[in-house]
Amino acid sequence: MKSRTIIRTIKHPKHLGPFVAIRNDREYDTAVAELDRLVDEIGDHPENPRYRLIETLSVLIEAFDADHHALPAAAGADVLRYLMEEHGLSQGDLPEVGSQGVVSEILRGRRDLNVRQIRALAERFGVSAAAFIGDEHTQ
Repeated sequence: MKSRTIIRTIKHPKHLGPFVAIRNDREYDTAVAELDRLVDEIGDHPENPRYRLIETLSVLIEAFDADHHALPAAAGADVLRYLMEEHGLSQGDLPEVGSQGVVSEILRGRRDLNVRQIRALAERFGVSAAAFIGDEHTQ
């Protein structure tokens, strides 16, 4: 896309701010609002010339989040507990981990998740296996 095309898609120069850099929470909020507006307006249509603005804003927002809104490291058991609560699951609803007793021991910190369990949980919940590999001694 030529720069003239990009400039024509932006109605006013003040809108360039969030597209160039996000420097603070106010600009972050503006960028998120603009991204939401563009997604609502354009949707998933890469042929639209403004679709590249969606891609650019997404990258800038993600970078700002990584630098300023990083999640603290959590033990695998804490991540599992959170996912169980979010999905309304009991200890017996996780056969890929083991019996209810095994899940209970993991949640109490008496047993660590093993590689097989981590892979199965990552697949089940659609998250990175890295989510379950944290500081196990934070409890």
